[in-house]
Amino acid sequence: MSRIAYVNGQYVQHSEAGVHIEDRGYQFADGVYEVCEIARDNIMDMTRHLDRLGRSLSELKIAWPMERKALQMVIREVVRRNRVHNGLVYLQVTRGVARRDHVFPSAETAPSIVVTAKRTSPAASQARAEKGIKIITVPENRWERVDIKSVGLLPNVLARQQAKEQGAQEAWFVDADGTVKEGAATNAWIVTKDGVLVTRPAETGILRGITRTTIFDVAKKLGLKIEERGFSVNEAKSAKEAFITAATTIVMPVVDIDGVTVANGHPGTITLSLREAFFEIAEKTPSC
Repeated sequence: MSRIAYVNGQYVQHSEAGVHIEDRGYQFADGVYEVCEIARDNIMDMTRHLDRLGRSLSELKIAWPMERKALQMVIREVVRRNRVHNGLVYLQVTRGVARRDHVFPSAETAPSIVVTAKRTSPAASQARAEKGIKIITVPENRWERVDIKSVGLLPNVLARQQAKEQGAQEAWFVDADGTVKEGAATNAWIVTKDGVLVTRPAETGILRGITRTTIFDVAKKLGLKIEERGFSVNEAKSAKEAFITAATTIVMPVVDIDGVTVANGHPGTITLSLREAFFEIAEKTPSC
C-alpha cells in the first residue's frame, strides 16, 4: 500500500511528494520536527509534543503553519489514511520557500509543513527490550541549542552511524568532563544501587524529551524516586541499571556501554516496570 503524506495543504502519495529546491529546511536546516508514538490506535502524548513544537517554533521565530486544532486533525487524518495502528507519526515545519539568503524571508512567506506516518512492530520492539541494547559514547560536538528540536541533526547522524559500525544501537554524547548529556536520538538514564532514577536536568544542554517527561509521571505512580543531576560515564557503567527514553523506543534497557557490561548484562526490573506502565500513564489521543 502506498503511504500518504500531508504536504502544504494536500494529502498526497509519497511518490508524488517533493521538496522545493529553495525550501529553507532543505538549504539551511531551518526548521523543526516532532515524532509521536502511535500505540494501539492512540497517538501518545500529543499535547506535550505540540507544546514542544510550539516552543521550538517560537525559539526560531517560525510561525505555526496552521491553527493547533487544525494540525491535530491533520495528524489524526494522516494516521487514519495510512491505517497505522502501531507506529510513528512525523511532522516537520520549516520557514518555507524563498530566494536563498541567510536572513529571514519576508513575513508573508508561508511555513512549509509535512506530516507522515509509518507502521512499526510492537513485537520487534518488545523483543529488543527483553534483550537490551548496546551503546557507545562520543564527545559532544553539537551546537548549544539542542533544546530546540531542529532538523539540523548531522552530528547525531554521524554518532548513530559510528554506533552502528561498532555493533551498538545508540550513542551518548559526553561533555569534556566525562558527564553524559543525552543520546543521539534519546534521553539517557541510570538507576543507582539504591534504586533511584537519575537523568540530567533539561534546563540546558539537552532536549526535554516528551517520553522523558512522562516517565516522571510513571515513576511517581510506581513510587520511584528521580534525581535530576549529571552522571559520568563511569557511574553509568557501574550502575544497577541503565536505559534510554524516546518516542521511538519508549523505555529501552541498556546492557552494554562502550563494551562494558552493565550489572549482570540483562535488562533491569525497574526499567522493565517503567516500560510496562508507560502506556497506561501516558496521554492517549484516539487516532481515528
